[in-house]
Amino acid sequence: MITATALSPLIAVQVTRRLDDRNEARGRKLHVFKTLMATRAYILSTAHVEALNRIDLEFSRRKPKEKAVIEIWQQYLDHLSSPQVDGHTWGLRRVDLLVDLLYAMGNLLDYDFSKTQIKNGIYTPTAHSQTEEEQDRLRRLVLEVLEGSRDLPVRVVNIPTQQLPEHQDR
Repeated sequence: MITATALSPLIAVQVTRRLDDRNEARGRKLHVFKTLMATRAYILSTAHVEALNRIDLEFSRRKPKEKAVIEIWQQYLDHLSSPQVDGHTWGLRRVDLLVDLLYAMGNLLDYDFSKTQIKNGIYTPTAHSQTEEEQDRLRRLVLEVLEGSRDLPVRVVNIPTQQLPEHQDR
């Protein structure tokens, strides 16, 4: 009885620490998942890329349920690293792999999303994609000018006419 009384606070502290560690680990996994879900239409965003790179840190191959997430992530990473021979086919495969990854993460974290919801349940204003395309086009054009592979067109308008001083005889 004395031993149980003496050890109770230690056991309680250890149990509390384990629960806190488990909740913290789950919170980090949730953060990765929520970031990827929120940015799935903006795969070039810094937040999206950072969340992808945290998968190996937050999910473990040693845990059977998490191993599936890691394996799908590896397939997705391999695809992202492969050359884009046919951009359209490559893009479709990329979307399918991302959906598979988010679906596996969602199942692990007790979310009940279908693959169709993950794939199609995205709000993306047209202005966002248009702005991204314009910024990309502008960036490429500026680089071409700076590299010397494109001329910078210049047009002069409204040249002020300079009046010549009149000769005055003295």
